[in-house]
Amino acid sequence: MKLEEKRDLEKAARCGEPSYVWRAGQQRRLRMILDAAGGWIAGRLLENGCGVGMYVEQLAPYAEAIVGLEYDFARARQAQTIAAKLSNAAVLCAAGEELPFPDDCFRFILSHEVLEHVRDDRLAVREMLRVLQPGGRIAIFVPNRGYPFETHGVYWRGKYRFGNIPLLNYLPRSWRDRLAPHVRVYTVGDLERLFVGLPVRFVHRTVIFGAYDNIIARWPAVGKALRALLHASERTRLRFFGLSHFWVVEKRGA
Repeated sequence: MKLEEKRDLEKAARCGEPSYVWRAGQQRRLRMILDAAGGWIAGRLLENGCGVGMYVEQLAPYAEAIVGLEYDFARARQAQTIAAKLSNAAVLCAAGEELPFPDDCFRFILSHEVLEHVRDDRLAVREMLRVLQPGGRIAIFVPNRGYPFETHGVYWRGKYRFGNIPLLNYLPRSWRDRLAPHVRVYTVGDLERLFVGLPVRFVHRTVIFGAYDNIIARWPAVGKALRALLHASERTRLRFFGLSHFWVVEKRGA
């Protein structure tokens, strides 16, 4: 394996892979974000962990101002090229556990598949609430431990193996975390513990399946049927097996 490819895999393990192509899955999540935000999105908005800036670009038309924050410098530079084309957007490179903003300065925050990668997820949640205005909302997507595949790969015999690994998340937590120490997965209880003692109200909590755009690209009829079936199952107890938790959390006033 070439050195550059090895570094790309290491970055994927450490930071996850952001959205590079806007497809049906991203469009569906955008609709969910906008529904969750309601009137809140018309103010100042933060995307905490913006990757290469795709959601910054899509959310900018709805916000008074939007800031994307990205830990990885190279991805932050890519996102800055997108923000530079927008009149109300900026991108900063910083860590989610130390947000470089004053208290109560954002009306809405998006955390899209980010908490599983940060050094301290509890601290990252506290920081988001610190910079969120009272009455403001956070939309959070994180991986669901009930999903039958671990989508972030594993470490096996000292090497990172990229790909979807079946049933890994069903192992005892100590075994699972030894094979995938680079990424967290969450149960409902895990997520609730992040907010214990914090001034929040849970507005919406559910589990969603993916859009399976890759399958549809190869086998359109089969992929679309699978997507329709799994999205319908989100309204049943089968959502336990969904890909991601989607929570909307509101900061209570003083």
